[in-house]
This record gives sequence, C-alpha cells and structure tokens, in this order.
Amino acid sequence: MNTILAPCDAELIQTACRRAHSGTLSVSAPDCAATEPKGCDSVGMVHLFESDAFLLVPDETPALRLVREGGDVTAMVEVIDVAPVRMRERVRSLIWLSGTLHEVPARLERDLAVEIAGDHPDEKLLDVGHGYSLMRMALESAVIATSTGAGGVDVDALAAASPDLFWEFENDWLVHLDADHQDLICQLAQRLPDHVRGGRARPLRLDRFGITFRVEVGNRDEDVRMPFARPVSRIPELSAAIHSLALHPCFGED
Repeated sequence: MNTILAPCDAELIQTACRRAHSGTLSVSAPDCAATEPKGCDSVGMVHLFESDAFLLVPDETPALRLVREGGDVTAMVEVIDVAPVRMRERVRSLIWLSGTLHEVPARLERDLAVEIAGDHPDEKLLDVGHGYSLMRMALESAVIATSTGAGGVDVDALAAASPDLFWEFENDWLVHLDADHQDLICQLAQRLPDHVRGGRARPLRLDRFGITFRVEVGNRDEDVRMPFARPVSRIPELSAAIHSLALHPCFGED
C-alpha cells in the first residue's frame, strides 16, 4: 500500500478556509449596477458546506446591497493562507473561490450562525445581526496555488472533502515547535535534501499525513515535505509521528 504523502488540493482548501481569519470579495455587478464602484470588500470568515461558501460580511458591504436588490451577482473570494510562524515568506497558499452570491434571509441568519459555529467556531459569528450578515455563494469554481504550482479543484470534489483533523491545533503546534523545540527541528533537518541542507528550516504546515518545512537558503525558499509512515488520527499519534521522524533520520540525496 502506497503512503499518502500530503492532503489533496480539495482538503487543503477546506483546511485553509477553516484557519483563515479573513478574505477579500470582488464582485461583477449586474448590468443595472454597472456604474457601481468596483473594488474588494472584506470578508470576516469563509465557511464551506457542500457546494456553497457562506461569507460573513459587514452590513455596509456593497456586495450585500447588490444581492438584496436582486439580480445575478457573480463574485470571487480570495483567501490567503498564512503560516503562523514569522518567517521571510509566510504565505502557504492562495485560494480563489468563484460563484453566484445569494441572500440569506434575516430570519434564518442566527440559526445558521449557530449551526456553522458547531463545525467552525469563530467569535465573529456572534456579530451576525449586530453589524454583520451572512451571504451564500453557490460555488462554480475553485483554484489553489501553492509553492508547487496552481490548479483547479472540482466543486463536487471540494464538497466531498473535509478539513484536516488537526486544523484547530496546527497553528499553536507550529509556533510551539519553532519557539521551544529547535533541538527537534535540528534533528528533523537531517532529513532535508542535500541541496538545502544547512538552510534555516521553518515549520510551515502540519497535518495528519506529515509536516512541511520552508527552508530559507540564501535569497530563496524551498518547501520540503516529510511524510509520516502512516496517517495519524489522534494528537498522541501526531506527536509520536513527529518524534519518530526525528529519531530515524533519512539523509536526503539530490
């Protein structure tokens, strides 16, 4: 059985949207609103559910007014997935979700916010009905760009994917690893390929399949993936898998 080296793109998008604290929304206004000023609106959170994306936006958002006035409003949301560890280049991925915006009836917003919070806790959901509103985007396309390239993700595949099991803990783990366990990072760095050996390894991403380092070498960066022997499903297993990588170095070769 082949080892799974990393999450698929659909899972990466799901996970990034759970972690993201904000996004930007750009709208293609209906013909009747062609004179509206164009620009990007702030999005407080992006929650993916099946083939929809629920967006939390300020009540004064122009896109929300266009939706409430009726007509087809197509839009794109950009989510920037940023590593929690301070490093030279913190962006892990860029995500673009496109589709048609729809109003969420006011009478349903609070119940929907509670339902979303059950899967995707975010204190900003408390502001629904108090200066913020929810909109629904019916997804038509999804694109993700990482250091290894860019590609589209089928909406059905995105709907079927789930965020990584450890998405709520990943940021704290990475910061803790970088700040308090440089000895462990040095051990893990023995697994780096020869051409980046000696560079500064910074923990970039952690999931049930493995850990990724961004290695700063001179004036360039390179991401190196270290897969676990098998996917893990519990926090004790995650810790054990990281230490197993460190205790059994496999020296890289170019």
